[in-house]
Amino acid sequence: MTQTSPTTRSSGGAPIAPRADGDRPDAAYTLCVDHVTKRYGDHPVVDDLSFSVPPGRVTGFLGPNGSGKSTTMKIMLDLAAASQGRATIGEHRYRDLPDPSRTVGAMIESNAFHPGRSGRNHLRVIADATGVDHDRVDEMLEQVGLADAAHRKAGAYSLGMRQRLGLAAALLGEPPVLILDEPGNGLDPQGIRSLRDQLRARAAVGGTVFVSSHLLSEVEHLADDVIVIDRGRLVTQGSLAELQQSATLVQAADLDRLGRELERAGATTQRSEPDGLIVRGMDTAEIGERAFTAGIALHELSPSAGSLEELFLTWTTPVSDDEVEAAS
Repeated sequence: MTQTSPTTRSSGGAPIAPRADGDRPDAAYTLCVDHVTKRYGDHPVVDDLSFSVPPGRVTGFLGPNGSGKSTTMKIMLDLAAASQGRATIGEHRYRDLPDPSRTVGAMIESNAFHPGRSGRNHLRVIADATGVDHDRVDEMLEQVGLADAAHRKAGAYSLGMRQRLGLAAALLGEPPVLILDEPGNGLDPQGIRSLRDQLRARAAVGGTVFVSSHLLSEVEHLADDVIVIDRGRLVTQGSLAELQQSATLVQAADLDRLGRELERAGATTQRSEPDGLIVRGMDTAEIGERAFTAGIALHELSPSAGSLEELFLTWTTPVSDDEVEAAS
């Protein structure tokens, strides 16, 4: 039975249907990072990091500047060597894949092009190197909204246009895996919407989509799952919907004392206006039991769905300028 692929729209608004012969991946690829450590000198930029990214879903990769996200992606693509551990794509190192450039579409730097080439010629060079028909070049330029600027030198493109060109290059060979570092940087709202539609369409046909971003509100619309790292270490991972529901709102006679009791037991707490306490890392039953033992009367104990921004701020800590520089 043939499944119809979702229709995407170019940033110019014209509907563009995915190619019937190529959008469905031939195989499903799981990405695995297994106890990866990367040191620069004595400084661990990535520290014993392990996670997996399943096919058929969009996974957001989150962390503060300098937390090791870009370094991790470079290790996955064999652009940097791990000090320890390994990263695999479908159980193979990137460099050991039979056809890596047609298996993985990557976007790590927005200026990965010759500034003197036109956008169209940049994609034609990639097409020639990877065995892609030139008809696909014009198709991708239309899909990312660069058809009218295809003849212009890429060096004169704005940041948003460079991001669109990078995305076109990543999608050119119709790869089943996408690894994209901050693809939404510099895009206007229309471009962000188009990007979201394209990535969701890839996941809907079984592709593996792994995207880092600082645009937390957009990640809430885009991602099925999130992986969060802080100072090179895993903080949390899982379904975004489940993580957003993993907090409890508490109202009590003595919130300050209750907060101290719960934090001593390993929970994290955050005051919620006007007179509530958001508790994470402890289930509702245990919160009630500890409040009872401490003799603190509870007025409310209910599930709380926090925004991704609120969760991110509780999961992570600020990174110094020196740590950002070391991780770049």
